[in-house]
Amino acid sequence: MLNITTADGVAEAIVVTPASGHGPGVLFFMDAFGLRPRIEDMAEEIASWGYVVMAPNVFYRDGTVEEVAPTGDLSTPEGREAFWRVAGPRIGHLSAALAVQDNETYLETLRGLPGVTPGHVGVVGFCMGARLAVRAACRHPDVAACAAFHAGGLVTEAPDSPHRELATARAEFLFGHADNDGSMTPDNAAELGEALDAAGLAATNEIYEGAPHGYTMSDTSSWNEQAFLRAFANLKALLARTLH
Repeated sequence: MLNITTADGVAEAIVVTPASGHGPGVLFFMDAFGLRPRIEDMAEEIASWGYVVMAPNVFYRDGTVEEVAPTGDLSTPEGREAFWRVAGPRIGHLSAALAVQDNETYLETLRGLPGVTPGHVGVVGFCMGARLAVRAACRHPDVAACAAFHAGGLVTEAPDSPHRELATARAEFLFGHADNDGSMTPDNAAELGEALDAAGLAATNEIYEGAPHGYTMSDTSSWNEQAFLRAFANLKALLARTLH
């Protein structure tokens, strides 16, 4: 674990380096269930493609990695729901203003990691982490790739809704939405597509049929292998064409 000093405390982070020892940087935003072996596995897979990957504990204000780690069996709907009642409120604690503040620190740290090659970086987010990824891409022109999977709340009525910031982005975007997701409906996805078009951004904006919210997480009851493989194949292609 790397310890990142922020304005409000210390955020632990997983860092994974490719076999070559160097490559473009990728900032990985976890889902609401925190840093855990599944997140490390996903970061390792991305690193194996030739990238230095950093995944911070974005809930550091609520506790350390160990303190906010999942309890119980997430692989059952009951276990997942039980932990969600604990983890869910943490999302509310991480306001847009705090997320923007943290992103500055995370990206600065990523760029300074040993082995990170100068130039463009990528961001990828899952669940609520997708919002963090989009905000980072919209405020940092050196972010050339932004991927978001089973995102929630990208399109809201709030003045600071992530989709309202897309005009300032320079990245290519990849969205893989969950099917039948109340936090990101087909109408939301369509409105997101309109915002991407209005900003003149290259983007893939798709709903993965039959894939539930959280489909990339093999340690939970939402796991959908087919959707995960599709998501990571698309992510690999995005990073290859934007960061090399």
